[in-house]
Amino acid sequence: MSSTVTHVGFADESNWNTGRFRSLGMVTLHLDHLQSIEGEVRRLLNESGVQEFKWRNLRGARERFAAEKLCKFAVDEASAGQLRVDVLVWDIEDSRHKITRRDDIANLTRMYYHLFRNVLRKRWPYTAAWRLYPDEHTAIDWRTLQDFLRKGSVSIETSHSLFDNHLPPFRLPQEFGIEEIRPVSSQDHLLLQLADLFAGLAVFSYDKYGEYKLLQSNAKQESLFDEANSLDCPSHRLRQRCEVLNRFDKVCSYKKLGVDLVRKRGLWTPNPQNPINFWLYEPQHPDDKAPKKGDR
Repeated sequence: MSSTVTHVGFADESNWNTGRFRSLGMVTLHLDHLQSIEGEVRRLLNESGVQEFKWRNLRGARERFAAEKLCKFAVDEASAGQLRVDVLVWDIEDSRHKITRRDDIANLTRMYYHLFRNVLRKRWPYTAAWRLYPDEHTAIDWRTLQDFLRKGSVSIETSHSLFDNHLPPFRLPQEFGIEEIRPVSSQDHLLLQLADLFAGLAVFSYDKYGEYKLLQSNAKQESLFDEANSLDCPSHRLRQRCEVLNRFDKVCSYKKLGVDLVRKRGLWTPNPQNPINFWLYEPQHPDDKAPKKGDR
């Protein structure tokens, strides 16, 4: 790894082209902490009997126990200032996204732009030099995204963006501090599995909030599971995932991280400076629209 790189980030998306809610999750940390944190993640996975954690595979107790351990570990490390978790969630039913011919790939690129812009410079030292490791299994052409960031091709969004601070057009190293974007396998890079966990948990919290609250208040009532049978997923899988969400909510509350589950009916952090940060993208003005297929 280049001696100029001081910080690393691991990014993964959840449901980028399916369902109502979509998300991007990113775990960021100083390079000096990478080896020890990866080692602990590997230990927790081995202890749980899980070779590779993926949110989509969370169906039973073994994966649930692994997820709960990873959540607690990430919260502890974030509270100690060793890493950050940032998750951007967007709703395709909002005014920005509910348009004809929406280009989900181009929109995903713009969401990565917002994530990088918000986290890399605003939540870490401005002098940080970054190497980013997104999951290799994605629709994004990373060479295109690097050009996109270098040329500032979202200038129409820049002046009214969610995180507007009136910066000039963005250049990859100068404005974001990104030395390299290197797509990698989550099997070989364990912090991608953390990013996958929190991206999936965020989407689940919004998509299944009503079912979650129902399960919390009526866990022992047979009538609840009659209703759960009509859901997209089996009730057992739903219960396992709700338990992870419940445990995560409790550990965040215990650590006073300011993560709220009620006000937005999904995971949300009112203060984005906090080291576990979920935010729901909200259109900023009438012209804030997702890109359409065929746009140039």
